[in-house]
Amino acid sequence: MAECPHFDHLLVIPHLRVQNANAISSPLTHGFPSISAFLGLMWALERKTSTMGLDLQFNAIGVVAHRHQEQVTDDGFVNAFRLTRNPINRDGSTAAIVEEGRIHLEISLVLAVQSAVLNADQHAAAPIAHQVRDLLLQMRIAGGSVIPNDIAHSRQQPYLVRLTGTEADRQVLFERAKLRLLPGFVLVDRQDLLEQRHQALLASDPEASRLDAWLSLSRINWHNAPANQDDAPAKPVAWSNDREGLGWIVPIPVGYGALGELQPPGTVSNARDEQTAFRFVESLYGIGQWISPHRLHSPQQLLWYAGSQPENGLYRCHNDYQPTPIYAFD
Repeated sequence: MAECPHFDHLLVIPHLRVQNANAISSPLTHGFPSISAFLGLMWALERKTSTMGLDLQFNAIGVVAHRHQEQVTDDGFVNAFRLTRNPINRDGSTAAIVEEGRIHLEISLVLAVQSAVLNADQHAAAPIAHQVRDLLLQMRIAGGSVIPNDIAHSRQQPYLVRLTGTEADRQVLFERAKLRLLPGFVLVDRQDLLEQRHQALLASDPEASRLDAWLSLSRINWHNAPANQDDAPAKPVAWSNDREGLGWIVPIPVGYGALGELQPPGTVSNARDEQTAFRFVESLYGIGQWISPHRLHSPQQLLWYAGSQPENGLYRCHNDYQPTPIYAFD
């Protein structure tokens, strides 16, 4: 299991409005951009900051969703994406344009930062935070356009959280910081639920696979109570589902798995970059959960980071969320 890289600061870019982001996160899932899109954004942002001479190393990223509006029709039980109407070719045929499902978002980005400049100069935090936000306004997030907000509003201003001192001090700072992300929901990894469901299915079907467990968690499974075996009058059938107590569980892509060996640069036709090695991959799937930020107990539970294993053909996104017991006052 990969470990979250070290960081000393959290750079928060709050309440970004994104228009027409890609809502299709993988060949099998939709509803929110893939977490790999945000990791790609993080790396692209790091390259842009380096060209400006900013000493910033982004090691992980967290996403807080405040609002979302998927662009679908409202036709009852079955919905369809609202697609664009593209011009046809000269001969009247349909242009070869791959349509994408779209979604409007309001999100906050939380970047785990390592920087010698920020460690040495406390007054550099505010200017650097605003520079990073200005760069984000010039970029696309999951294919969507970033719409500028009213930066004069206090909720829209970027800020830096210094996780300094002892572990107890860092915990207190994070407890204060996470409340500023409310109201909203954070996407975390729940691989543990997938393993639990797989073991439950194996008890009744020894040939059940992890794909069966993933499909089982991706839907709501209803069951009726056992039939009445005594002579008493028949009682109404009681139905229950297996989502009770699980929370907001969603199937998500968590990276890519290799379909073949790594190909040398320039050996694959029509590759975008002839200077970089190439590999054919397919999506890896897992289970995620949307939870409120106030239920997080450490920055690591919020953040996603890359844990690639090229020798094993795995390019996976990791998150260190660990479930804790839910008490009546939680």
